[in-house]
Amino acid sequence: MQIQGLSWVGVRVADLSAAKAFFERMGLSLNHTEGDVAAFTAKNGDTVEVFGPGDDDHAHFDTGPVVGFEVEDIVGARAELETVGVEFIGAIERGGGMAWTHFRGPQGFVYELTAHE
Repeated sequence: MQIQGLSWVGVRVADLSAAKAFFERMGLSLNHTEGDVAAFTAKNGDTVEVFGPGDDDHAHFDTGPVVGFEVEDIVGARAELETVGVEFIGAIERGGGMAWTHFRGPQGFVYELTAHE
């Protein structure tokens, strides 16, 4: 497995409106909002997603911001990490031409593998 880059970050927040204003001030472009989720795009195409308190799908984001490590082969990368005992949270998910899967790294921090499909 070789990490291609850091292409995604996600963070849970208590105040989605304040977080949206903050990231827009940082120069990120609001891509879309859906329910209690806002997605932003950086100039280089990377994604920042913000999950408000009403978003239950990302309750496991309980250790701070989650970084997405981009890989070419998400199935192979996950299998490689599983062989050394890395704990994954759920299955590989897919949507919008992307695949992702979350795992706990050292000290319990949550990370993500992500891949373009």
